[in-house]
Amino acid sequence: MCNNLLSKSEQIHTMNNSKLINILVLDDELDFTNEIGDYLQNAGFISHCANSVASGYEILKKHEIDLVILDVRLVGANGLDVLKYIKSKYQNIEVIMVSAHGDMDTVIESIRLGAFDYLRKPMRYIDIKIAIERTQKHLDMQRRVAAAEEKFSLISVDIESRMGRHCIGKSKKIIEIYELAKKASEYPDINVLITGESGTGKEVFARLIHHMSKNKENYFGAINCSAFTESLIESEFFGHKKGAFTGAISDKKGLFETCNEGTLFLDEIADMPLTLQSKLLRAIEERVILRVGDTKTIKTNFRLIAATNYDLQKMVDEKRFRLDLLHRLNTLHINIPPLRERKEDIGPLLLDFVDEFSTRINKPIKIIAKEVFEELENYSFPGNIRELRNLAERAIILSSGDSLELCDFPLPTHKQKELTSQHHDQLNSSVADIIRKALDENDYCQAKTAVQLGISRHALIRKMKKYNIEIRKTDADTL
Repeated sequence: MCNNLLSKSEQIHTMNNSKLINILVLDDELDFTNEIGDYLQNAGFISHCANSVASGYEILKKHEIDLVILDVRLVGANGLDVLKYIKSKYQNIEVIMVSAHGDMDTVIESIRLGAFDYLRKPMRYIDIKIAIERTQKHLDMQRRVAAAEEKFSLISVDIESRMGRHCIGKSKKIIEIYELAKKASEYPDINVLITGESGTGKEVFARLIHHMSKNKENYFGAINCSAFTESLIESEFFGHKKGAFTGAISDKKGLFETCNEGTLFLDEIADMPLTLQSKLLRAIEERVILRVGDTKTIKTNFRLIAATNYDLQKMVDEKRFRLDLLHRLNTLHINIPPLRERKEDIGPLLLDFVDEFSTRINKPIKIIAKEVFEELENYSFPGNIRELRNLAERAIILSSGDSLELCDFPLPTHKQKELTSQHHDQLNSSVADIIRKALDENDYCQAKTAVQLGISRHALIRKMKKYNIEIRKTDADTL
């Protein structure tokens, strides 16, 4: 060692804030290992010294070593071979190579084999200190990444568990659907179309497919196609360049780009405008996208899962949905039947929801009256699983003790159903009036009316047909 060594007090002062790590010094020079070992001990580290490869290997077996300070030239051995062995057997151990005869080829080869740093003898304590601190930062970063990955893994397991719980059931139909979802998860390149009434759990199954796949650690993006206007939904899908339109103050990635190697879930796919359907088809077929206002294409590889409660084939016949897009979406079709067609699933789902909500609000439920199950199994559940979930949560809140009785589940009576039906008629009438008023204000221009109502033009046309509102063509609509 050369002069300009740090004093013992300086050594401790400069390194006592470092996280404790285990260091092995492997060198055939006894004086060198003793001196470095003492320095490391005084600096607050746990040090181990070895003067032969065999003894060094024994220490590696018995102790959890974080860092090895290794000489390139050892008696009867090549330090680079030892480096290879360490990196092959102990991938989390970092190595600092040292040598009195270093040359550039040796330095390059040691780095190529996985060494983190390289020091040349003779060296100062300050050189060792800096090298260890630099290595320690890397080790700390590795630990944080490992902890984050473990946490993410636990979160993923919890998500899968919760997803699986909401697919609970004992009916033949739900078991077949679950097996189909598992099969879909094994092939992350195929597109899936999920159909079924509102509240049957289409998004739950979409997320389940993603979280059972090998790409579960990648992004799952969900978008409701009826929630955006045509111009906004294009930006959401494809992204945009800065200045592409008013308000585009910076570049933005779209969902196609964000979901690269992940899953993009398109809910209410039937509400996607025809003009955007063609762009979606191209993105699916070519796996390239073009941001709004850009001229450079971007490659992306995503799995597409689409969902709807409409008959897409009927929409194709009515020229409201592209047949070629339907074929692309429908590689694998999963149809989820309504809850009223699989009544044997009501009991297991109820038990699971009661367990979930009673735990969440810390109100244990020990008994559910038999009449509750009988009444629920005779109920039609127009809101499907979503309605059952809400009923369970409300029942726990309304219950006065640790049991759930039929009175805690206020299901609509026949008279209430009639009133509910009248309310729906009134609501539909109100919606129709709002649409007619907006159309009048915009001279029946569908594009302007859709913007005013905050929906897509395609969704507006669908609602106009639903409420038997006359569809007129204006000059603005033909532009």
